[in-house]
Formats: sequence, structure tokens, C-alpha cells
Amino acid sequence: MIDNKKICLITGASSGIGYAIARALHNDNYRVIATARRLDKLTELGLDSNDLFAGDLNSPEFQDSIVDYTFDKYGKCDFLFNCAGTLEVGTIEDIDIDKLTSMIRLNVESTFRLTYKLLKLFKKQGFGHIVNISSVLGTKVRPTAGGYAATKFAMEALSEALRMELTGTNIKISCIEPGLVMTELHNEWKVHPKESMNIHEPLTVMDIVDTVRFIINQPDHVRIPKLMILPKDHNI
Repeated sequence: MIDNKKICLITGASSGIGYAIARALHNDNYRVIATARRLDKLTELGLDSNDLFAGDLNSPEFQDSIVDYTFDKYGKCDFLFNCAGTLEVGTIEDIDIDKLTSMIRLNVESTFRLTYKLLKLFKKQGFGHIVNISSVLGTKVRPTAGGYAATKFAMEALSEALRMELTGTNIKISCIEPGLVMTELHNEWKVHPKESMNIHEPLTVMDIVDTVRFIINQPDHVRIPKLMILPKDHNI
């Protein structure tokens, strides 16, 4: 069927920024298809259960099932929000290389695969908007965080190349580059980054939601390729 609502596919929707975007856009009367590993957390979004996909985004078959469902049921997709990702940091001695390479696969390989899959369909339908949740570390590096920064640099590079390739079309590419945001990504850290970086008031997920709303509600002729958002104490 063709749905009159804007259709949003959101990855990493079981927690943090992805969860907040999914909740907010659902409340804003968008149709949300949400995916993540944890079905119990996805269920908390209050969406139609058929629009929830719990599974491994690294699986091409799983990605195909989500995309096929979206276009078969709703006939289109207006937005892809690439929010899925993990964060692994550590010194040369301490880094868990298996977790590091798993992060690279999710943050880069899975995101790239889904992005190209959707872009082919966006080109056929003649419109669409991809919003990538990057990071301030997509623009700089810090000791022990080179692997994570590399994944965000990769996202930034792909986004800019795609923006250039899609110039003159009705397809938009945007990167949001947050500084420190309070999510569960840092729950297992011995010292939280807000302490080590002396950031007294980190960003909230709703700060990112407000940024999303600003970007996706621009007129058709306006492009916002990148938008960095930082807490006031961010100075490195």
C-alpha cells in the first residue's frame, strides 16, 4: 500500500540516539520501521509490531528482509537514519581486537551496504534522505580512539562523495556530528568521558532529536551535508 505518512527506516533503534529519534518521529506522525538486536527494547517504542525488526544488521539477508518489507508494505521510503553502531577504544596493550573489528564491520560495512541498497531505491522513486549519525570524531582523532574515529571518518567520506554524486537530484545526504552524548555507550567505562573531558553538561539524546527535526524539515532546495553539535564545555 502507499502510505501518506513519511516513512522512516531507523537502525540502532533500541537505545540511545536511535531510540530517541524513533520515538520522536513516531510521535510526530511519521511511520517508523525500527531495527536493532534487542526486540524487548524495540517493543518499548510503541510501534506496530510488524514494523519492528530484531536481528543482526551485519546479515545481508536481514537487511534485504527489512527493505523488502518497507517497500512491499508502504510502497516507498522517505528517510534512512543510520544510527546503529558500537564504540570500542583502548590502548595498544588493552584493546580487544575482536570487538574492534566487530565495530568496524557494523559501523562501516553494514552501514555502507544498507546505504547503497536504499540509494538505489531512492533513485528509482526519485526522492529520499539519508541521515547518518557520525561524530565529532569523524573530524578529528584522539589517543586510544583511532579505530572508532576511523569508522566515522569513513562515514563522512562516503557521505560527501554521495552528496556530490547526487547533486541536482531530490536525494539528500546529511551527517550529524555530535560531541559527547549521554547514552549507554559509556556505561561500562571505568571513567566516564564527562569526567575525563571535564564536560559538566553533556548533550542529551533530545538535543540530537531537535537537530534531526531541523535537518529534515528544511525546504526541498536546501541541503545540510554536515551539522556538528557540541556541549558548551567541549574544548578538545
